[in-house]
Amino acid sequence: MFRQLSDRVFASPQIGLEEVAEAARMGIGLIVNNRPEGESDDQVPGSEIESAARAAGLDYVAIPVTHAGFSEGQMKAMAAALASTDKPVLAYCRSGTRSTLLWALAQASQGKQPDELAAAAAQAGYDLTPIRALLDMLAAGKQ
Repeated sequence: MFRQLSDRVFASPQIGLEEVAEAARMGIGLIVNNRPEGESDDQVPGSEIESAARAAGLDYVAIPVTHAGFSEGQMKAMAAALASTDKPVLAYCRSGTRSTLLWALAQASQGKQPDELAAAAAQAGYDLTPIRALLDMLAAGKQ
């Protein structure tokens, strides 16, 4: 269920309490919730995931992303979340796609190469094509 994007970042579809326990067993140190509350009736509320994460000794941050797209604030928040720990990070949303796209944007804003990000995302089963022009622009701005 957890798809590896980098040596320490994983993306996932919606998680539940069992997946929080699995994340803890894997050594995950931070869970990033990229799903807005109330997006679907079957989603586990972020507050429950946060409580379970904290009880398991994991950090938790919510950076909700709607289908309206990404903002600079969300990108900066994701970059800050990733920089806040040396431990592995698990980011989730409904399918893992928004988490992967936001991870890639945050990485490109730090100067990571879009081709490498696209290859890593593809290996995990995600496609960065919808944001490729933005990735190129962000990465070029850091050179």
